[in-house]
Amino acid sequence: MDDAGSPILAATMSGAEIVVQALKDQGVAHIFGYPGGAVLPIYDALFAEPAIQHVLVRHEQGAGHMAEGYARATGKVGVALVTSGPGATNIVTPLVDALMDSIPIVVISGQVPTHLIGSDAFQEADTVGITRSATKHNWLVRDVNDLARVIHEAFYVARSGRPGPVLIDIPKDVQFAKGAYVGPEGLRPKTYHPAGSPDPRKIAEAAALIAKAQRPIFYTGGGVINAGPQASETLRTLVRETGFPVTSTLMGLGAYPASDPQWLGMLGMHGSWEANHAMHDCDVMICVGARFDDRVTGRLDAFSPGSKKIHIDVDPSSLNKNVLVDVGIVADAGLALEALLQAWRAAKPKPNLKPWWDQIETWRAKRGFAYRPSDTIIKPQYAIERLYALTKDKDPYITTEVGQHQMWAAQFFGFDKPNRWMTSGGLGTMGYGLPAAVGVQAAFPEALVIDIAGEASIQMTMQEISTAVQYRLPVKAFILNNEWMGMVRQWQQLLHGERYSHSYSEALPDFVKLAEAYGAVGLRADKPADLDDAIKEMIAVDRPVIFDCRVAKEENCFPMIPSGKAHNEMILGDEETRGAIDDEGKMLV
Repeated sequence: MDDAGSPILAATMSGAEIVVQALKDQGVAHIFGYPGGAVLPIYDALFAEPAIQHVLVRHEQGAGHMAEGYARATGKVGVALVTSGPGATNIVTPLVDALMDSIPIVVISGQVPTHLIGSDAFQEADTVGITRSATKHNWLVRDVNDLARVIHEAFYVARSGRPGPVLIDIPKDVQFAKGAYVGPEGLRPKTYHPAGSPDPRKIAEAAALIAKAQRPIFYTGGGVINAGPQASETLRTLVRETGFPVTSTLMGLGAYPASDPQWLGMLGMHGSWEANHAMHDCDVMICVGARFDDRVTGRLDAFSPGSKKIHIDVDPSSLNKNVLVDVGIVADAGLALEALLQAWRAAKPKPNLKPWWDQIETWRAKRGFAYRPSDTIIKPQYAIERLYALTKDKDPYITTEVGQHQMWAAQFFGFDKPNRWMTSGGLGTMGYGLPAAVGVQAAFPEALVIDIAGEASIQMTMQEISTAVQYRLPVKAFILNNEWMGMVRQWQQLLHGERYSHSYSEALPDFVKLAEAYGAVGLRADKPADLDDAIKEMIAVDRPVIFDCRVAKEENCFPMIPSGKAHNEMILGDEETRGAIDDEGKMLV
C-alpha cells in the first residue's frame, strides 16, 4: 500500500502472468489441473514458475476433488485449473461437492475470446451460468485490469465466513492482454462481510440455558474444523470443563477425540445408538458448526422434541432453515466457543449430570456397532478395525468414497485430530476418495494417506492412480470389495422387497493386475488370517497401492435410521441377522 492507502501497482504484465503472480501472492504451492486451448497462455506462464507445482490430473473431476482433499487436510484454499467447455463442465461435480461441505477451493477456467462469447464457438460453454448455483460466487473477467483484483477477492470469499468454492472464468484474449498487477493488500469485496465475533447478548442467553441443563449435549459439525485448529482445542476444553457428552456429524469427525469417554460417536443415519438417543432425549442441545441436515434429523417433526436448541453458525442462512432454534448465534465457531467457555467459567454452574450419564451408559450397553466375527471370511467392520489398529500410531490421513465402506470407516476408524478425515458428506459423491487422497498426499508427501474405498465407487475416478504414480505420491487405496453397490443393495433388501435391481457389480477388474498395469502395487486379502500381514505390507510400500480386500458380500451397515423414521427409531437388526453369514459370505436372513 502507498501512503494514501491505495494498492501498489507492479509493472505491466500479461493476463496469464497476472494469474500466476496472484496465485504466488496468495501463497499457492500446488495447482491441480488439465491443459487445453483456452488456458494455454496460463500454462505457458506456469512453465517457468518453480514456486508452484502443477499436478496433472487425468480428468477434471479429479482436479476438483484433489483441490478439496488438499484444502480439507491443510486448512488452505485448494486450486484447480481447467480449460473451457468440457473442462469446465467436468468440474461442476466437485464444485457442488465443495459447496455442500463448505470446502474452500478456487477454480480457474479458461473461456473462448470475449468477441466469441455467445457465438457457440468451439469448446464454449456458459460457465458462469452453469456454475452459478454450484459456487459461493463466480466471475467472468472481461477486462485484464480487473483480473488481479478478482483473483484476490476470490480467495477471500472462498476462505472467509462459511468457506466454499468459487470460480473465475477468464477469456483467452484477456490472458494475452497487458494490464497492471494489483497486490492483495487491502482488497476485500465491498458487499461481503462475513460474521466474526458473536453477539454478547446471544452468548448470555445460550449460557443461561446451558447452566440449567440436566440432559445437555454438544452437537458438532464440520464448521468447527473449518474454523481452524484453535476452535477444536476450545471445543475440547469446553466439553471437558462442562462434563457434557458430545457427538458429531460425519463432516465433524476429529474435532473432538474419538478416544475420549465423553465422545458418543457419530450421530445420524448410521450413527451410534447412544448418540442418536441422547440427541432425542436431551433438554439442551448446543449445535456448533452443523446444519441439521436430513441425515441427522430423520423425520423433522420428531427431532429432539423436548429440547431447547442453541445453534452457532457463521452462515446466517443456516439458522432456522431446517429446525427452529431457541438461540441462534451468527459467529465464527471458534470465537463463539471461546465466549461460551468464558461464560461457563464465570457462572461456575454445578449441574448433576450423573443421571444423564447413567442413561447414556444404558444406551451404550446396546453395542449398536456390534457384529458377528468370522474366521473364514473378512467382515468389513473387522477390516476397518484392523486398518485402524495397524495405522493409528502413524497419524494417517483418511479419505473415502461413498457408500457402506464410508459409514463403516466413520464407525470403526477413530479420529483424535481434526483435518485427518476427508469424505463427501452433503453431496455423497462416488469417486471422491482417490483423487482427494492424491490431493492430501501432494500436501504431505511423507504422510500415510489411505482412501477407504468400495469397488464400485473407486472405478469412477480410477484413472487418477496414474497421477499418483507419475508424481510418486504413495497413496493407498484400501478397497472393501463386496461385489455389490453395497448401500444400494442394503436399501433394496430392507426397503424394496429384496428386488436387487442393477446393484450387483458384474465384470469387475482384477484390481491387483490393474494396479500393476498403472505401475502401482497390487495386494489382495480374502481371509482374516492374512489381513494383518497384507495391511503391514501396504503401509511399508513407498509407492501407490491398490489393496483388494475381499469382504462378506451381503453384510449390512447398522445401526440405520430407515427413510421416513425419527432419529430414535433406529434399526439394529436381531442377533441372527446382524452379521450372521454363511461360509460364502451370504447373509443369513
